[in-house]
Amino acid sequence: MDRALLIGVSDYRFTKGPHAVPGKLPAVEKNLPVLREALVRAGVFTDEEITSLPSPDFAEAAQELQRVAREARGLLLVYFAGHGAIPSGGDELYLQLRDAHVLAGEHTVFNGAVSFSDLMGTVLVTSRADRIVVILDCCFAGNAARVWEHFEDKRRVGLLMSVQANHRIDAGDPGTPTPFTENLAELLGEEDGTTVSRLATRLRERMAEQKRRTMRKEAWEPQLRADAGADVQLGEGPQLPVLAPDGPGSSGADPGPGPRPRLPVWVAASWQRPRALAAKWSRAWRRKLSRTDRGGGKRSSRRILLRPALPVLLALGLLGVGLYLLLGPFSRDDTHCAPPLELRVLTDPDLEKTFRTAAAAYLTSDANTTDAGCRRTGITVYSAGSSDVVDALRRRTDAWQEPEGAEVNPQRDIGPQPDVWIPASRAEADRVLEEQDTDAVAELEPEESPLAHSPVVLAVPERLAPEALNDITGRPLTEMIDALTGHADDAAVRRPDPEFTDSGLLATVGLYGDPASVAQGERMVRQQGPPSPTAGDLLCDLPDDDAVDDHTAALVPEFLLVSGVDCEDNTRTPRWALYPADVPGMDPVFVRVRWDDADGDDDSGDDETDRDAAAAAFRDWLAGAGGREVLARQGFRDPGDGELLAPGRKPDGVKFAPSPLDESAGRDEMEQALSAYQAYGGPGRVLFLLDSSGSMADLWQGPSGGPGLLRQTLGGLGAEDEYGVWAVADTGDGPYETLLGFGRHGRKDAEEAVDERARVRDASADPHAALLAAFDEMEDRGDDGRPQMVVHITDGQHGEYLTGGRLREVLDRAGASEVPVTVAVLGSGGCDEGRPDQRIAEVSGGRCLDAGDDVGAALHDEIARIGTGDD
Repeated sequence: MDRALLIGVSDYRFTKGPHAVPGKLPAVEKNLPVLREALVRAGVFTDEEITSLPSPDFAEAAQELQRVAREARGLLLVYFAGHGAIPSGGDELYLQLRDAHVLAGEHTVFNGAVSFSDLMGTVLVTSRADRIVVILDCCFAGNAARVWEHFEDKRRVGLLMSVQANHRIDAGDPGTPTPFTENLAELLGEEDGTTVSRLATRLRERMAEQKRRTMRKEAWEPQLRADAGADVQLGEGPQLPVLAPDGPGSSGADPGPGPRPRLPVWVAASWQRPRALAAKWSRAWRRKLSRTDRGGGKRSSRRILLRPALPVLLALGLLGVGLYLLLGPFSRDDTHCAPPLELRVLTDPDLEKTFRTAAAAYLTSDANTTDAGCRRTGITVYSAGSSDVVDALRRRTDAWQEPEGAEVNPQRDIGPQPDVWIPASRAEADRVLEEQDTDAVAELEPEESPLAHSPVVLAVPERLAPEALNDITGRPLTEMIDALTGHADDAAVRRPDPEFTDSGLLATVGLYGDPASVAQGERMVRQQGPPSPTAGDLLCDLPDDDAVDDHTAALVPEFLLVSGVDCEDNTRTPRWALYPADVPGMDPVFVRVRWDDADGDDDSGDDETDRDAAAAAFRDWLAGAGGREVLARQGFRDPGDGELLAPGRKPDGVKFAPSPLDESAGRDEMEQALSAYQAYGGPGRVLFLLDSSGSMADLWQGPSGGPGLLRQTLGGLGAEDEYGVWAVADTGDGPYETLLGFGRHGRKDAEEAVDERARVRDASADPHAALLAAFDEMEDRGDDGRPQMVVHITDGQHGEYLTGGRLREVLDRAGASEVPVTVAVLGSGGCDEGRPDQRIAEVSGGRCLDAGDDVGAALHDEIARIGTGDD
C-alpha cells in the first residue's frame, strides 16, 4: 500500500527572544491543501493514503513518521515545508517543527527539530516501502544531499530539494503557496505518469523562466538526488523498475515463510544512529530524563558548547517501530529474537566515524550472531567533546546518573551513560583516574594496550611541501612550523579545538613544548574566529577558500589522510604529511565503564553480567582480525611496530615507516597543555598606546582617526578582560599620560573616558620610552598564561626616537617579552619591510597594519583574539 505524509509548519511557537526561529511562514499554510489536491488529481495517491500535518510539534511529527514508515509497502512520500536550519559546518540539515527553538553557541543546538541524518537513518531505513521519495521545501534544503550521498540504502530513495545547498529562500506572498511547492503542484497536473527526475528537470526550467533568486541573489535551482536507473514513477502509467533493498526487481511484498536471513547492510546502518538508539535502551536514561531537561546553557563565547544528545522523543517516537522491524517482522520462521542488550560506546569526535564503521561490521558478524540468526548485542556509538567527557567522568558522574537540574546535565549535554569509552589516548583515562571524585558512581577499567595508532602530522599543501621531506620530518613541531613559514611568507598553520578533540590537544603538547611558550605556540596557529571543532571539520573547512587551502597546513591525525573525510570530493589541495618529533600520536584505548546501581530496582546483577560479556566480546572483536580489518581500511597503524595496517592504502603524501614517531602522550603533559590553553583562552590583557603628538592633529577626528579606531576595538573586550589606555606624548611629565587605568571596565565607561580625556598635545611622541614602559607594565602583571597584547596606534612619524640604539633596545625587549605588539599606522607605507613599526611587530609576534589594510576591521580582529567580548 502507498502512503504520503505532508508536513507543513507555518505557525511556530518560539518566534521571539534569543532562542527563536526566524518567524512564522503563512505561505506554508497554503502548501498542504494545494499539494494534496495535486497528488490526488495526478493519481499518485488516493485521498485516504495521504496524511496532512499542519504545524505539528516534534512529538506529533515523530509519531506520524513512525506510522507511515510502518504501513507503506509500495510508494512512501514524505514532504516537509517550513524552516530549515544548518550548523556552522553545513554538513547537516535540521527540519524545524512547531516547537523548535535554537540554543546558539559555537556548536549550535536545534531543539524541536529532526536532523535529516536521523530521518534517513532511522525512519526511512526501517520502512519496507519499495520506493521512497522525500521532498523538502525549506531554506538550505540542498544540504540534505550530503546526508543522502552517505546513506547505504539510497538506491530506493529519491530526494527532491527546493534549493541548492547553503542557500536561503523567500517564502513568497503570504496569500499563495511557496514558490517551489506552487510550481510542484502545477507540474504534477501537467501530465500523467511523470517521474521524479522529469519533475526535477521541469522545476528547474520553471524556476529559471520565472527568474527566481535565492536570498543570496543567485539563481534558484531545485536539486535532485537519485541513483541512476532507480527513478520513481509518480502517477498513472507503466511502472519503472526500481532497485529495492532485496535486489533488482524486488516487489517489496510481505515475505513468506523461509529461513531467517542475515540482516542486510542497509538495516545494520540504522544501528549507527547513536544518539537515538542510546536513549531507547538505557533504562535509567528512559526513566529519569524529562522533556524539560533538554535545554542548555551557553558558555563563554570562546568555549565550545557541549555536544547535545538527540532528544529522547526522537528515540522513542521515531525508533520505536524501527527496532520492532529490525528484531521482529524480519523473522521468517518461528524464531523469536528478543531485543538485544544495547551497548553504549562513547568516543572522541575524530574517532566517531571509525568506530561507527567498526560497530556496523561487528553487528552483522558471526561473533555477534546466534545460531538462530539473532543479534547478541546492539551498539550505539556517539561522541562528545573530550575535555567535557573527562570532566564529567571526574566530577559529574552522580549528575550523569541522576540529573537534577538544567545547569549540569551530562545526559543532555554528552549523551547516555557509556558502557564503553574509547578516548583517543590512554592519557585521557589516566587523567580521570588521577583526579576522580572518591564518591564517583562510575568505575573505569582501561585496557593496557591501545587498539591502534595514528601519528598527529602537519598536513602541508603540496605547493608548500619542502622538496626533501626528510630534511624537516623529525624536528620539534615549532621548528617545523618556523621552517615552513620561512619557506613561504604566506604559510599558515591551524589545529582543531584542543578542548573538543584529542588530536587538537596532542598537537598543543608540541606547540607548548620547550623552547616555545604558550603565547608563542598560540601565535603559530592563530586564525580569525574559533578553531574547527575536529580534525575532520578542519580539513573540510579549508577548501571553502582556495587561497586559504593552498597556503595553510593542518595539524591532524594521519589516518584522515588515508581514509579521507566526508567532504573529500570538495578537497582541492593534495597534502603531504610531515611528522613532528614531539607531538604524541593518537592511541585509542578500550575503557570499560561500570556504573553503581545502573539498573535501578533490579538487584539481580544479571544485566551487568550480560553487559560485561557484551563489552568483552566487542573488545575482543576490535582487537582481533575483524576490528583490525576495519581500522586498516580507516588508515590506522599497528600500535606495536607503527606499520600501516593496510600499506596498500597509503597515499603519496604518507610515509610507510616515518621515524621517529613520538610515544603515547603522558597524563601530566596532556593536563598541563589543556590547562595552559584554557588559561590562554581566558580573560586577556591589552595596553593601548595612543599617539597624541602634534603630528596626529589631521588623523584624530572621525571613526578612522586615532580615538575612533580605539573605540571600535572595545567591543572585542569583555567584562573580565583587563585593559588600559595611555596617551603617548612627552609633555615634560613623562612619555605618556594615563587616560584609562589598567583594570576591568564597562565598554560605555571606557568610551566616555577616551572621548573626554584624549586630545592632541603640542608635543612630540617618544615611542621608545613608551614601549619600554609598556613592556615593564605587562611584565609586572604576571606570567599567568593569560593572553596579552600591546596596541600602538600612531602616524608612524617617530623621528630619531626609533633609530639606532633606541630601536635596537625596543626590538630586544619586544623579542624577549613574549607580548605581541600590534601597530596600527594611520598612513601609507608605515608597514613596509624594514620600517621600525614593521620590525617591532614582527619580532614580537604581532601585526603591523597600515593604509594597505582595512585597519579598523583588522585591529578589531586582533583584539577579539585576546578579549572575551561579544563583538
